[in-house]
Amino acid sequence: MILYHTSDREIVNPDIHYGRKNADFGWGFYLTPDRDFTYRWARKDAVVNHYELDETGLEIYYFTRSEDWFKYIFANRRGKDSLNADIVMGPIANDTIFDTLGILSSGFLSHEDALKLLMIGPEYTQVAIKTKKATSQLRFIKSERIDRIDEADFKAEQEAYHVAFAEELERISN
Repeated sequence: MILYHTSDREIVNPDIHYGRKNADFGWGFYLTPDRDFTYRWARKDAVVNHYELDETGLEIYYFTRSEDWFKYIFANRRGKDSLNADIVMGPIANDTIFDTLGILSSGFLSHEDALKLLMIGPEYTQVAIKTKKATSQLRFIKSERIDRIDEADFKAEQEAYHVAFAEELERISN
C-alpha cells in the first residue's frame, strides 16, 4: 500500500510518539492513501513524504463512518485508546470535531445528532501507524517539496462543508 504524509520536512524514520496523543485514532504516525487529498492539504513550503507499507502480519482495524468510528474518536479525544492494533484506518473526522464533541459533552447534542454532523462533507481516509512493528514495515520511498499549491478548490470545499454543517445544526436545533 502506498501512503503519504505531509509535513514541513522530510521524515525518513517516522516516530509514532511524536504527534498528539488525543488525535482521532490516538497516538501514532498519520498518513493517507489519498494522494490528491495529500497534495491539496499541503501548503506553501510543505514536504510530501511517500511510503510503502507491507501489511503482512500486522493487526489492522478498519473503520467506516459509523457509530463505532464516532465512539472510538470520542474516546481518543479524551486520551482513552481502546484498540490493540498495529494500524487503524478509517475516515478523517471533519474540521469541527472539537466543536462537535464539546457541544455533545455540554448536553446540547445527542450522540445521534453529533454523528449526523460528523457525516457531513467529503470522506478522506487516514491511516494511523500505532506500533513499532508497523513502523518497521513502513518503507520510505521519497519526499518532494511543494512550493505553492492553488488553494481555490480546497477553499471551495471547505466553504461548502461549513454551509452544510450550519444547515444540519440548524435542523437539529429546531
